[in-house]
Amino acid sequence: MKAIRVAQYGQPEGFVFEELPSPVPGKGEVLIEVAGSGVNPVDWKVLSGAMKAFIPLQLPYTPGVEVAGRVAALGEAVTEFSVGDEVFGFIDIVGGYATEVVASVDRLAHRPSRLSALHASGVPAVALTAWQALHEHAHIKAGQRVLIHGAAGGVGSMAVQMARIAGATVIATASKGNHDYLSKLGASQVIDYNLTPFETAVEPVDMVLDLVGGDTQTRSWSVLKPGGVLVSPVSPPDAKQAEAVGATGKHFATRSNSQQLQHIAALFETGELAIDVQVLPLSQAEGALRKSLDRHIRGKLVLDASL
Repeated sequence: MKAIRVAQYGQPEGFVFEELPSPVPGKGEVLIEVAGSGVNPVDWKVLSGAMKAFIPLQLPYTPGVEVAGRVAALGEAVTEFSVGDEVFGFIDIVGGYATEVVASVDRLAHRPSRLSALHASGVPAVALTAWQALHEHAHIKAGQRVLIHGAAGGVGSMAVQMARIAGATVIATASKGNHDYLSKLGASQVIDYNLTPFETAVEPVDMVLDLVGGDTQTRSWSVLKPGGVLVSPVSPPDAKQAEAVGATGKHFATRSNSQQLQHIAALFETGELAIDVQVLPLSQAEGALRKSLDRHIRGKLVLDASL
């Protein structure tokens, strides 16, 4: 197998694409022949060393949290999948930028047939983040109004669609070039954050999904209804600001969940969800991570393991 290897924490430079022994699946695991690997902000956060205090890694390591591909071998006691099954999943905090990976079956689901493997490789992390934000932390309901910041990115574009499916009215912030894209996904109102302060253009909302942080999060309290909720996987909301407006702030880290992923797969199978991807070769992972660092990707950036 081949894999991207990172020898030290820091910036995305000096990546090595090297040959390694194939991994062997253990109990409750499968070996996956990888078709594609998703690129996510957590990849460069791990690389920076910012997470090493609570996620220590043995260097060198292989980045990547999600993949799609074909099951090539089964570990002991695996009954959920068979050799040849097409799967996708949020596999771990590292390991995905490779042509083969081992993953626990409780992190995987069958790939929806309407999605190519490359498209599917960009789904698990962003879709689970959006799902958990909306359904677990905000408890979204039909008829509510939802404001989504950073709506054109991977998580944002999933959240726009999921909120629409839930029967909510979706307001999104994004640059002008992404307005038509977000309207097609289901946003009723799209605000150009470069031209218009969103708080001057938004009627009170039941929920804010903050995928930006900083000043954007701070200004978001002013548009929340009393009893509303601000959810952010980016940075912890300020409890005093939440209390001042009679709202709730929630911060969370996305977790892998095969049952949720199966439900998400079903929504792709029916055509209710869609994903837009940009593809680069796995051998160009260094450039892909730099592109991700720029934070202006529409939809999702994925790596083709065949190139």
